[in-house]
Amino acid sequence: MSQYFEVHPDNPQPRLLKQAVQLLERGGVLAVPTDSSYALVCHLDDKAAADRLRRMRQVDDKHHLTLLCRDLSELASYAKVDNRQYRLLKLATPGPYTFILEASKEVPRRVSHPSRKTIGLRVPNHTTLLALLELHNAPLLATTLIAPGESDPLNEAGEIRDRFEHDLAGVIDAGACALEATTVIDLTPMGTGGEPVVVRQGRGALEPLGL
Repeated sequence: MSQYFEVHPDNPQPRLLKQAVQLLERGGVLAVPTDSSYALVCHLDDKAAADRLRRMRQVDDKHHLTLLCRDLSELASYAKVDNRQYRLLKLATPGPYTFILEASKEVPRRVSHPSRKTIGLRVPNHTTLLALLELHNAPLLATTLIAPGESDPLNEAGEIRDRFEHDLAGVIDAGACALEATTVIDLTPMGTGGEPVVVRQGRGALEPLGL
């Protein structure tokens, strides 16, 4: 049975989040709310946990996983970012955007895209998730919580626990969150003088980014 953490949406209890961090450190996969939808997260350096996360989603190693970062400076240490890319990232973070960038050496090879050596990165704008990242003191490996065979992300914490109670170490319930995936933007073409490519239009608006 997965543990269930019901936290205050504006002032999440550190005691409960510390318990959730302990589950991550022991190799657990958690379901957490974000500013787009629920996500599955695990420790970046735990191969078994990452494999379990992929099995739950039924995706292979070609599926882009995302690193959830606390801020832009942390994001920049896990990706190769030039000045043009940085300016666009600054406009969009924190927020419901996922950016595909060339992975730095800090990213384990097994979690970056096997042929492109790229990684999805984002800085969420969600009080509970940012508090969890702060206590964890490192990025988390993540993927949108979409059940196998379905197209829409899950959004109700109780339902998530019921459906995945044997696979999840814990579920964090901070109240309702949005029910829309992030906007995904590939910034790698900018590294060779090109323009960003919108891979998926989601919750994040394009107009503030000039796209």
